[in-house]
Amino acid sequence: MDYDEEFHQQDLQRLRGLRLIDDDFMTACFDNYIEGAQLILNIILNRNDLTVTEVRAQKVMKNLQGRDVWLDIYAIDKQGARYNVEVQRADFGADRKRARYHSSMMDADMLKSGEGYNELNESFVIFITENDVMGKGFPIYHVERRLDECDFLPFNDGEHIIYVNGALKHSDTALGRLMSDFFCTDAKDMNYKELSDRVRFYKETEKGVETMCKAMDDMRAEAVMRDRIENAKKMIDDGKLSLEDISKYSALSLEKVRELAGDKTA
Repeated sequence: MDYDEEFHQQDLQRLRGLRLIDDDFMTACFDNYIEGAQLILNIILNRNDLTVTEVRAQKVMKNLQGRDVWLDIYAIDKQGARYNVEVQRADFGADRKRARYHSSMMDADMLKSGEGYNELNESFVIFITENDVMGKGFPIYHVERRLDECDFLPFNDGEHIIYVNGALKHSDTALGRLMSDFFCTDAKDMNYKELSDRVRFYKETEKGVETMCKAMDDMRAEAVMRDRIENAKKMIDDGKLSLEDISKYSALSLEKVRELAGDKTA
């Protein structure tokens, strides 16, 4: 078995074990998939009238300080409300201040030059977590601003943060069945057709499997590039090697090394 074929077989094995709670697989399944996004948002928000008009995976938002944020799923409904859905297997990935940051970035991206603050639409940051990160045993947690001095009257600023507890995936509710689907590896075991059809496509059809294997190959190449860049940065900071030698040892182009070093001749 050659090197590429070995990686391909590893990717096929990994693909069989992927679930929607795994962020790479989830973003592939939901990218431009309005029916799936509409299903999960209606269930999580306990609605049946929400109509999604746009959904994108891995949307990048930038701030003026250069700190980018990548949103797993970004959706817009027909009223203009914005939704960010994140899946997190590790508890630290659902940090409360991360939710706050995502919410602020959505607001900054939503309001265009010349628009008034009253034109800000509602925003929802939704974390679907593998564990009960709040530790209180509830299937879902709603985070809202309230007025302490007025019997906790809702502030109603349109910002909403929600944590969905994936640990309660076996409860016999719409949300419990949804969470069960997020942990399934086999489409035939899933409850919701909108999700099982999508999972089946990426795991059982030639085109879908090819797409996922290509995505995993791209992620592997990106990881290699990140490692090369990090190693080059360490060598630049060390200051013992010329940029030419750093280029040779890191397998990066000299132009890229100059860019990392802030060389004005880049």
